[in-house]
Amino acid sequence: MSENKSETGKNFLVQGSILAIAGVITKIIGAVYRIPLVNILGDKGMGYYGVAFQIYAIALTLTSYSLPLAVSKLVSARLATGQYKNAYRVFRGAMTFAIAAGGIVGAIIFFGADFIASNLMAMKMSTLALRVLAPCILIVAILGVFRGFFQGNGSMIPTAVSQIIEQIVNAVVSVVGAYMLLKVGKEVAAQKNNDSYGAAYASSGGTLGTVMGALAALLFLFFLFLAFRKKFRRQMERDRGNKTESYKRVFKVLLLTIAPVILSATVYNLCGVVDNAMFGTIMSIQGHKESEYAALLGIVTGKYDTLMNVPLAISSAFGSSLIPSIVLTAKTGNRRQVHEKIDIFTRFNMIIAIPCAAGFIVLAKPLLDLLFFTENNTLGGVLLQMGAISVVFYNLSTVTNAVLQGLDNMMVPVKSAAISLVIHIISLFLMMVVFKWGIYAVVLSKIVFSLSTCILNAHALRERIGYVQEQKKTFVIPAIASIIMGIVTLVVHLLFELFVGTRIATVIALCVAVAVYGVALVLLGGVTEKELSSMPKGPMLVKICKKAHLFRS
Repeated sequence: MSENKSETGKNFLVQGSILAIAGVITKIIGAVYRIPLVNILGDKGMGYYGVAFQIYAIALTLTSYSLPLAVSKLVSARLATGQYKNAYRVFRGAMTFAIAAGGIVGAIIFFGADFIASNLMAMKMSTLALRVLAPCILIVAILGVFRGFFQGNGSMIPTAVSQIIEQIVNAVVSVVGAYMLLKVGKEVAAQKNNDSYGAAYASSGGTLGTVMGALAALLFLFFLFLAFRKKFRRQMERDRGNKTESYKRVFKVLLLTIAPVILSATVYNLCGVVDNAMFGTIMSIQGHKESEYAALLGIVTGKYDTLMNVPLAISSAFGSSLIPSIVLTAKTGNRRQVHEKIDIFTRFNMIIAIPCAAGFIVLAKPLLDLLFFTENNTLGGVLLQMGAISVVFYNLSTVTNAVLQGLDNMMVPVKSAAISLVIHIISLFLMMVVFKWGIYAVVLSKIVFSLSTCILNAHALRERIGYVQEQKKTFVIPAIASIIMGIVTLVVHLLFELFVGTRIATVIALCVAVAVYGVALVLLGGVTEKELSSMPKGPMLVKICKKAHLFRS
């Protein structure tokens, strides 16, 4: 029995790690292609690009964001009891919903792009980029159903591979599209005597990559599904279940699962839209030009968010793998096992999030200089240092959201996020209108939002399942190891900067940071030999640690 638990835990970590690794790869690709993209668009173009993406993110939330999670949860619950036919009905019902919702919302965004950009976001020049993104809403909705179906079957590999394909195509087409349309935009700008058209056309070329990347990933999963369907049909033939769910019931269960996730995710994405809308409107009232505050938003969306999203992608990947596992464990009624899974998930998230936050504080501007070299990164570096701690809070809220959703407490994350959004709006208004902190207010209010969500979700978990987070190995040891890492990294960067320049010094400092943090974590007892061996490539890492005598007796 204990061996079975160990295998289940190992599979959970492996599957989560597969998605996490894919998330890291896609974020690395994203960071790499952002370098030429930001250099082509400039801060102003990134401002238009970022505003269009905020609206697009809300549209995705309403149509497809919750579909992988919901389909995964519902399919895994039915497969756990051998209901293959009902699992396939969930897939077909979800696909119908995706096509209808994605098609309708995509059409609204396409035809209403001008009104949304001009009147809601005070950023008229983002209309072109928003219109290009509109068809992608339908594509991603369908893509989400396929990903959820494979995840519900216990395999994260199709999702992981499709994410990498999506990002590679996205990277190539985004850069080429931005470069080609920048030329067209400059010609239009010369005719209309308005320099902003160059950045606007370039930003629409950049968004074209998102559409083509999603389409490539969809085609990959579609052909994979055709190959997998034969095996699944054989499983359905062996299904001896007497009760076949009607599509009416499937839609009802699907909507009941989707609705709270949509509401929760909508509130999360509204945070970004509210930031952009309030920032643009207040800056305009305070007498600033659109091109000026578009450039400031471009720093946040193009540089700050790019780096901050790397650790968040890892957390989201582990969250996707956690939900089917939590669903199955919760059905056994074993509260201790549920607590153990939450502990594992939270610890591995904090082992990644805390050093990332420390790294952003120590190497903020050097990291930006390494990636984005056509603009001055002084302001971006300050913003990244200020907002670094929110990485920890956002990762924690991702953990608690996934757990609560897996335990069928679907509305709890919605309430937490809604309350946090209200606090966020009030704090952002005060910071911008009363204190006049400008773009700094946007970053600081994000910290307020993420911290508030963490506190509310943690309270809800304690009330519902009596879960209290372990502190020492989850927070204290990773924090001490991160401080050691930060000090060593800073010294290494300062020394090498004198001889090899900032960029090479940053690369060397990053390599040293990873090694120092890993050694410090093991020496302090943050990771045991057994825990390390359960990770991908764990046995190899254990051998290295043993040779270096890092494990405490």
